[in-house]
Amino acid sequence: MATIIKSSEEILAKTAGPGAEPCEGVLEQAHRMALAYLAKLDASSVAATADLEALRARLARPLGEQGMGAEQVIAELVTDVEGGMTGSAGGRFFGWVIGGSVPAALAADWLTSAWDQNAGLYATAPAAAVVEEVAGAWLKEILGLPQAASFALVTGCQMAHATALAAARHWVLAQQGWDVEEKGLSGTGEDRAPTIRVVASDEKHGSVMRALRLLGIGRAQVVDVRTDAMDRVEPRALEEELERKPGAPTIVVLQAGDIHTGACDEFETLVPMAKRHGAWVHVDGAFGLWAAASEKYRPMVRGVEIADSWATDGHKWLNVPYDSGYAFVAHPEAHRAAMSYRASYLTYDGEARDAMEWNPEFSRRARGFATYAALRSLGRAGVSDLVERCCAHAHRLGERIGALPGAELLCEPMLNQALVRFPDPRPGATEADHAQRTDATIAAINATGEAFFTGSTWKGRRVMRISVSNWRTSEADVERVVRAVEGACSG
Repeated sequence: MATIIKSSEEILAKTAGPGAEPCEGVLEQAHRMALAYLAKLDASSVAATADLEALRARLARPLGEQGMGAEQVIAELVTDVEGGMTGSAGGRFFGWVIGGSVPAALAADWLTSAWDQNAGLYATAPAAAVVEEVAGAWLKEILGLPQAASFALVTGCQMAHATALAAARHWVLAQQGWDVEEKGLSGTGEDRAPTIRVVASDEKHGSVMRALRLLGIGRAQVVDVRTDAMDRVEPRALEEELERKPGAPTIVVLQAGDIHTGACDEFETLVPMAKRHGAWVHVDGAFGLWAAASEKYRPMVRGVEIADSWATDGHKWLNVPYDSGYAFVAHPEAHRAAMSYRASYLTYDGEARDAMEWNPEFSRRARGFATYAALRSLGRAGVSDLVERCCAHAHRLGERIGALPGAELLCEPMLNQALVRFPDPRPGATEADHAQRTDATIAAINATGEAFFTGSTWKGRRVMRISVSNWRTSEADVERVVRAVEGACSG
């Protein structure tokens, strides 16, 4: 009779090789170290304290001929990266637009790695496929999007744009009788792909441009239309551009949540206008689309639901771990035509949802688990409260910092973004002087370790952005940060 193997240790002994050791010890070690890291967030510097030279000196070890034990690897890794982490998981990080991770989502993400599912097909990961299907329906409900819309869970808003705009490319060219999946964007003479015109805000995000480049739509085909004082597309400017080339295959890109002002385009006016001209309307809602979750801020995105596609992030305002983005498309047939691929060696399901029919990836992480867990833990009321608390903190930070001596609030916050600058007080100071002092003040604030901000240039002026997206940010954090900024301004 064959010998029965009774333990994982015996199995590993029979399959000896690099990394062949029990998981329990190293996972328990990682658990302890992760909890220790989170426990000291509030007391740690928000900015990284180790410089590039130090990190390279610690981490750039020669790769050994033989491996080492997993616990030793993890222990040395944690030691070597010390000081090289920003406190973006904590409540005093206000750079770019970066959220944290609510506990349920973080725990689900740990399990996602342990389960190690390839969520490309239902056949490879049945539970992951159903979780993603449910999470997609919940997201559409919270964001106020059509329940009939198709969706994709991707790595971030960058790939959400690429996915949705691929569907848009398919649709606008199909209206011209051109099969882009078959013929591409090439051809000669009469058998040549029609040129796609993209009409977008002159304040559009760079991720939109990168997505268009990936899709073979060059910068020369993108027309910038002027915006108002809060970076919203001016309706007359859009109308004039649409009238300039009637009948041309056109994609209009609008914005929910400008990265500087937080403002949203006037969807109720602009979307019907674009559709009267036969255009596809795509909405960049990386963080601003979440305004729909709040009764208070929902009016800012009124009419967004009548667009053709939408892109947003989960790792921003939903506070799930990186990487997480969502694409939604009101025309599932165009979405599927742009993404779907069939091969005889793959196992498709006739009833369940196969994610690779809607995603740009074959093999993919089962990122739906973290989204599902975040939504269940928060509920509709919790998501609404998260949005409103972040907005309140951004308003408070903008007002309090803007009122400090040597600081200036440039515009009243509309959502979770605020802008301040630190002008040079010397008589005759130039815009370059103001920019230099603003950047120096940002650096001084970050050097305290009490907060982390990033700079930008808005309407020709150098500014400090205040971006609040983290569930951990509290009133106590706001007070602590204001004191830090006051000290940096007076220093």
